[in-house]
Amino acid sequence: MLRPHRSDHPDPIAFTAGTQLRVGETHEGPEGWDNWHFCQTDTHAGGWVPGQIIVRDGDGLGTALEDYTARELDVLPGDILQGNRMLNGWVWCLRAADERSGWVPCSVLRQARMD
Repeated sequence: MLRPHRSDHPDPIAFTAGTQLRVGETHEGPEGWDNWHFCQTDTHAGGWVPGQIIVRDGDGLGTALEDYTARELDVLPGDILQGNRMLNGWVWCLRAADERSGWVPCSVLRQARMD
């Protein structure tokens, strides 16, 4: 871990495969987080969703291809994480110490050496 990360989103969007999504703006910024779309569901005001898990149905609508949560993992330098999926500048990580999981930006991570 190079730097700490704290989520700014206390109520992340979450849904199951097949959920109807209202697909809004695409993230634009210097971070290199391409292909993230702001989506809403009937039960959530919105959150960022990777484009890889959305099938566009037209007219600003889409369908989720898989279960998803935008939950971020708060991390500190020295935390040992296992990453098991990388999407658009973020990694889904599991912290072994407490078995909590969530998305962490690649920019705060460093890969452990395997000797």
